[in-house]
Amino acid sequence: MATAVVEERQLLKSLRWWDGFTIALANPGFLLGSLLGAYGALGVIGATVLWGIAALVALLSVWVYSEPATMFPGRSGGISLYANEGWRRYTTLVGPVATFGYWIGWSVVLSIFGNIIGSLIQAQWFSSSTWTVYDGVVHLQLFNFIGIACIVVVWAFNIFGVRPFAWFTYITGALMMIPLFVLMFGPWVSGHWHSSNVHWALASHQWGGVKIALVWLFIMAWSADGVEVCATFTPEYKSRRDSTIALRTAGSFSLLVYILLPLGLGGFTGVPSSSAILANSSYVTAFNTIVGKGAADVFLVFLILALLLSMASSTADAGRALYGISKAGLTIKQLGVLNRFHVPGRAMTVDLFVNTCLILFISSNLAILYMSNIGYVLCHVLALSGFLLLRKDRPNWPRPLKVSAFWVGMAGVLMIYNAVILVVGAGAPKLNGYGTWTDFAIGVGVLVASVLLFFYRRVVQDKEHIHWNEPTPTVPEGADRDALIQAGWTPEPSAAAVPVGS
Repeated sequence: MATAVVEERQLLKSLRWWDGFTIALANPGFLLGSLLGAYGALGVIGATVLWGIAALVALLSVWVYSEPATMFPGRSGGISLYANEGWRRYTTLVGPVATFGYWIGWSVVLSIFGNIIGSLIQAQWFSSSTWTVYDGVVHLQLFNFIGIACIVVVWAFNIFGVRPFAWFTYITGALMMIPLFVLMFGPWVSGHWHSSNVHWALASHQWGGVKIALVWLFIMAWSADGVEVCATFTPEYKSRRDSTIALRTAGSFSLLVYILLPLGLGGFTGVPSSSAILANSSYVTAFNTIVGKGAADVFLVFLILALLLSMASSTADAGRALYGISKAGLTIKQLGVLNRFHVPGRAMTVDLFVNTCLILFISSNLAILYMSNIGYVLCHVLALSGFLLLRKDRPNWPRPLKVSAFWVGMAGVLMIYNAVILVVGAGAPKLNGYGTWTDFAIGVGVLVASVLLFFYRRVVQDKEHIHWNEPTPTVPEGADRDALIQAGWTPEPSAAAVPVGS
């Protein structure tokens, strides 16, 4: 089996583009995490329009990311890698900040969807359960403990390697299509879709609804932009075209789902109550009403398996992000180790610990989402600007897929868009109804911690002075050169790596 040489233990080249596409099928699960809350704030039409915008932005973004994904075929880390490579000539601090922002955005999927799975199970099969356990911060219920159990199961499954994980995604990805289609088309076919449930609620907010729209586009970015997960597995694809095809097909499919699902389900549910939003009971009600309780039990099992797919994708992606930044020397060495199954087991164990704590000590899923999205959207700003800097500073670097000049301009537009929703969304934590300034402080604290760990790595572990910027090669050298040659690049005989910058 061919391998991408990155260390003594190597990431295995075992994936094809359809593996990446299947892994990205986690994204419709991400949509379910905040869809009901969006109905409550925006109305069904408002939610549908904004989800469509968010998914379109994600599709345009992955089209841009398809170029840098082929520039570094031997390295893990996804879009945070592009941010680091583009910016390190100017500052080395962007790398750790972008990667930890990226990591926290993916990592919290475990706690959010663990809670959702638990609430679905409790609502359908243990609705009479009312006991609680107070841990000093949160009154924990049955669904919280089910969520923690799901986190442990997904973690255990992931650390045994990417191939068993890929087969798991085939099965759950196929099963997920069934409940998805029920939620998208079932209300129409069954006659339970009513136009009276569909309305536009944005105009009643300040700025004529513009501010609340920007806040929710900020929240939605966590879900819609997740199709870039395909880029994180670049070192594990068998050919250089696989990552590009996976990115673009996943983005196109998500755009379709992110329009049809909010409109179809919203015509049935209308604007849910606050209790229904917090308990996710509208999904259970929809299945029971549309297909009957017997079939609803089956479809809920399929949906739960799909949410487990979301959790599995997130911990695999988040773990590789931490692994990649450690290999680049931007955080502690302990995270840059592969286990005997050739996956970053230590990094994924960090996810296990962090998300268990989130379930135990933060009660609202949307509060967790808001907190994590500060770093995640910032990572997109840095990755898109990193793409522009790579075009400017490394014009001679081989690009097996080079997007046209149109996409360079589009990258600038997308960077500005993400910067705007970040400033407005992160600066209005109470406007979405669930975030607080404490959550804001936690989100910023994660980014501050990334810089402190970077300093520790350089000064204590590497025993070096802190380098505020680094020279970068104009053409590949070392492992980057070997990986590109293995991917099919033929270097010019006179090509030499000349550092630029200081």
